Amino acid sequence: MSASQAHQLWIIEALGLKLAGSAPHTDSPVAAQGVSSLSSPTLGQRLYSALREAIQDGALAPGSQLPASRRLAAALGVGRNTVLGAVERLVAEGFLQAQPGSGVFVAEWQSPPPLPACREVEAPPPLSARGTRILDFDRTLSGRHSAFAPGVPALDRFPRERWQRLLRRHQQRAPTAWFDYQSQGGVSALRDALCDYLRLSRSVRCHPGQILITQGAQQGFELVARLLADVGDTLWMEEPGYGGAQSCFVSAGLALEPVPVDAEGMNVAALPAQTPAPRLIYVTPSHQYPCGVTLPLARRMALLALARRHRAWIIEDDYDSEFRYASAPIASLQGLIEASPVIYVGTFSKVLYPGMRLGYLVLPEALVEPFRRANARLHREGQYLVQAALADFIHEGHFARHVAQMRECYRHRQAALREALAPAVARGLVLSAGQAGMHLVARLDTLAEERALVEQAAAADILLSPLSHYYLRPPVEAGLVLGYAGATPAEIARAGGWLAQRWLALRGEA
Repeated sequence: MSASQAHQLWIIEALGLKLAGSAPHTDSPVAAQGVSSLSSPTLGQRLYSALREAIQDGALAPGSQLPASRRLAAALGVGRNTVLGAVERLVAEGFLQAQPGSGVFVAEWQSPPPLPACREVEAPPPLSARGTRILDFDRTLSGRHSAFAPGVPALDRFPRERWQRLLRRHQQRAPTAWFDYQSQGGVSALRDALCDYLRLSRSVRCHPGQILITQGAQQGFELVARLLADVGDTLWMEEPGYGGAQSCFVSAGLALEPVPVDAEGMNVAALPAQTPAPRLIYVTPSHQYPCGVTLPLARRMALLALARRHRAWIIEDDYDSEFRYASAPIASLQGLIEASPVIYVGTFSKVLYPGMRLGYLVLPEALVEPFRRANARLHREGQYLVQAALADFIHEGHFARHVAQMRECYRHRQAALREALAPAVARGLVLSAGQAGMHLVARLDTLAEERALVEQAAAADILLSPLSHYYLRPPVEAGLVLGYAGATPAEIARAGGWLAQRWLALRGEA
């Protein structure tokens, strides 16, 4: 053995100290390649790390030859397969070079220059201006589930056993093609079922081919924004409006123009004359979010005429229209006229459960093919097993029964919230009418009052969503968006009672 190899062997023998430890002695080639069912590193992994560290530190000099694998294994007291696995991995990563007939050598490589000494660790680069704006819309979200979380359905009332049976049915008989990438726009059975449901319950004008299944409404908004508008184009947005849609449109680089919402919904007549013409118009006509009002027929027809005049598209977000308590569900804006310039957006997050991650678009004929292709390219279709199970859930009548049961459940839970807030209402707290949906809005007099209630609620581990955060620009109105659908009557009574007492205390009336 040459002097150089002896020196290398001496260094590698010193590395043997790093191999001692409590990890199991595993000599298999698979373990040497870094595959282990245990969280602790295998012997092969530790040998790989020790060799790599010695190369990076310069202890194993560039261009020097490693001793033969058998000699290394004997010197370190490990199996030859362990050595071979570690060496092969380092060769693949470029730290070592194998020269057939000559041996294995340390590769010539340069380590990055050392960082200049500094007293403090520098912060990572800041977000872009757009990224910062997107996170601004995250202010109303929280990891805590509480009686007042908006948009959360009654997860405790979902028929999980029946749903699991449907999933198992399709897991057992799913075609192999469903495990591949998809581009059909969704399972045909689900689009058929949705088409029948939407035509009957929402007066939507469509056939199954116009329906594109998405992974939630947010994905639908993103597709519309990216395919139908360019960066800098104007989108008219309800003010106040849904933060999820706001953040999605901001991420697409659109210029959001707030349109005031009054007692009858979006009021385009209130816009200044110099307002830029829209490329897109976002609206929640059946149940405005968050104010809860319904857009009347006259304004709907005017909005359709305006969209045609500006050659703009209307995005109709119909997020919870199933839950109306004083009348039948309101007919869709999309179905009012033939060939309407409306893209209808629906979701199962509110009516079933958010974790399903399924929504849909009803598209005009001209947009079906480009949207289908773009969705397959940008997002990759999936969850065909879940889609098939949902089609059965609808066809077998479970969906209609669940909606009816949840409508009654939410009616009672809203009543429980009103009862809990009754002491405050008797002293002047104003609540929205609550004729539909899964939340109420409590109007407050000042932003200071809103801020104080939100801060005190956070200290009590209660989530309160301030109404002011739903506005894009000042002036804003103070209030609270109070979800009630996802909490039990006992939770509503506790949180509602707390809120009533705190509101009264702030006004000196406790």
